[in-house]
Amino acid sequence: MYLTQEGYDKLTVQLLELKSKGNRLITQIEEVAQPDESCEDGLATQLKEELEVVNDNIDKIESALEMSEIINGSKSLTNSIQVGSKVKIKISGKTEKEFHIVSELEADPSQNKISDQSPLGLALLGKSLNDEVMVQAPVGKLTYKIVSIY
Repeated sequence: MYLTQEGYDKLTVQLLELKSKGNRLITQIEEVAQPDESCEDGLATQLKEELEVVNDNIDKIESALEMSEIINGSKSLTNSIQVGSKVKIKISGKTEKEFHIVSELEADPSQNKISDQSPLGLALLGKSLNDEVMVQAPVGKLTYKIVSIY
């Protein structure tokens, strides 16, 4: 899996926050799971379930960080679109839009960061300047022309 440096750093921070939250949950579980307070069983169960979710997320992020390769955003030596590339495309010959192709863990459509596994991301990978790709969208097939890669 490829990650940008920004994505790697963000996941590292997220991992630290999750580990801290896990430690807080363990402390809370120990506090409410006292033998003389049987009425707290429901809260202890809820906290244990939350801890399980936190631990699953920790495992997922640790695995992603271990298996990732940090890529440089300017890695486009081949002049083709890769993970880490920023592209400007023209949609159906009208509107221009910029996207940053990132891994699925970094994707954030609100910041125009699209996953390399999304339909548009997959269609753009390996393409070059002035190439056109057609992608099925909810409104029908759209044609995207690559205007610039940086």
